[in-house]
Amino acid sequence: MRLPFFILFLSISLFCEAQYSFSGYVNPDEWNNNVYLSIVEDYRKMSGVYSEQIIAKTTADSTGFFEFTGNILDAENRIYRIHVDKCTETQQGPNHFNGHCNDSEELLFIAKNTDTLKLPFSFGNQVFCTIESNNPKANAFVRIDSLKNDMRFAYGEFRSEANRKLNNKKWFKALQTYGEALNEPIAELSIFAYLSDRSSDLHNYYVEDLKNNSYYDDLKQRLQDTYPNAPYTKQYINELAADRYMLASSGGNNSGSNTNIYLYLILILSFLLNAFLLYRNWKVKQSKTEDLKAKLSKQEQVVLEHLLKDKTNKDIAEALFLSVSTVKSHTNNIYKKLNVQSRDDAKSLFIK
Repeated sequence: MRLPFFILFLSISLFCEAQYSFSGYVNPDEWNNNVYLSIVEDYRKMSGVYSEQIIAKTTADSTGFFEFTGNILDAENRIYRIHVDKCTETQQGPNHFNGHCNDSEELLFIAKNTDTLKLPFSFGNQVFCTIESNNPKANAFVRIDSLKNDMRFAYGEFRSEANRKLNNKKWFKALQTYGEALNEPIAELSIFAYLSDRSSDLHNYYVEDLKNNSYYDDLKQRLQDTYPNAPYTKQYINELAADRYMLASSGGNNSGSNTNIYLYLILILSFLLNAFLLYRNWKVKQSKTEDLKAKLSKQEQVVLEHLLKDKTNKDIAEALFLSVSTVKSHTNNIYKKLNVQSRDDAKSLFIK
């Protein structure tokens, strides 16, 4: 008797695809019931809400429960964000265009396509404070934020210039050490972005530290070893080279005009590289879209095109000379093959 069950289990395993599941709760009395999942491929855009990063949307039920499932994420760790806000659909365009949204709550985490992530309510029905995941790296950003809160407390204890300078020196090194101890280089990039931000008080320490600290080359090596093809790695290498070039130029004997020419060249190269990366990402998304459509029959693909245009079942039936029940049958088959639950879910796969 055991052999048939084993064969059945093995057969099911062979045909099952790896899937992720990200679920949690939001307070429906405080937030809209729309919940968004984004992928963060630019570590300079970790904080904020950017519409171009959104890859899925779901709706929380009356209890506030929501869930994202599927199998389209990367097979290795990437940075993701889940967020809710108080903006209506018509307000999101202008409010999210530059990444600024005052009425939002977000959570950064690390995950891959096989991960399970749960975000339960914490004390006082607070959202996105606790992470439960089978990925031990998932809560790296929560831990970094906790350290930054300790840092802010130390700065606020005495609001003097002397205290600020002492804390700058102390926390600059403490943040680097903590990031390295996480043993997760893409989380460490969050700290690098913070320390190297030109608007930060710590930027002057970064400029001096860059001259002779091997930490930055070590981080580059960790990224290349762990994530050789990730966009974060290429971005870090380019930024590090540009910062070192500007540092060398500011201390050398080049004339101002030559320095400007070199800077313009770097900017042009950076623009071209970013354009190439954007084009490549677009091609990858196009390829994924084509792969998804390839799962459908010709008739189902035609029905899908009408669904993406928000046509009703009746409209589709009239346009294709089919019965409404046939359209419903095609629609249910589309949902099953694309692993979605609704039209909105289907649209999120094809309309960006």
